[in-house]
Amino acid sequence: MNAFQMFFLYLMMFIILVHNTGVVQSGPSDVLLRTVHADNQSTTLLQSYSYNRKLLVQGSSRSCTNRDLSISQSRDSTSGIPQYIVQIVNTCLSGCSPSNIHLHCGWFASARIVNPRTLKRLSYDDCLVNAGKSLRSNQIIRFTYSNSFMYPLSFKSATFC
Repeated sequence: MNAFQMFFLYLMMFIILVHNTGVVQSGPSDVLLRTVHADNQSTTLLQSYSYNRKLLVQGSSRSCTNRDLSISQSRDSTSGIPQYIVQIVNTCLSGCSPSNIHLHCGWFASARIVNPRTLKRLSYDDCLVNAGKSLRSNQIIRFTYSNSFMYPLSFKSATFC
C-alpha cells in the first residue's frame, strides 16, 4: 500500500469515526469520498452537507441499529480495470456485535477475486459480509474489487443484539 492509499485510509477512518461517535456537528462539511450509510443515505465526492447527531452518553442502554454499520467505498487510483476499496465498520459503542450482515449489492462481480469469507454474493442483490460472523465494535472489514463501475453497496439486513 503506497503512502497516498495509507493517508486516504486513515482519512476515511477518521471521517467515519467522527461521524459515528456522537460528536455534535452542525453546519456544512466537505465529504472527500462516496459513502453509503446503512440507512441508504449517500454522500458524494466533495458534496457539502449538514447533519446533527446526539451526543452518546456512555453507559446508556441504547442498543445498536443499522445506523451503526458504516459502509464506505472509494476508487483506487490504478491503471487498467478500475479498483474500488470497500470498508464496513461497526461503530456501535454499546458492545453489540451485529452478525449475519447482508448488503444490497445487485449482480456484484469482480475481475479480482474477493475472499468469500469477506463478501459473498448469495443471490441477486444479496451479499453476505464476514461469512455471517459477528462484527465487533470498531472492527473493520476491508476488501478491494475490480470492475468497470462502482457497485452501489448498502445495508440490507443484520441480526442485532
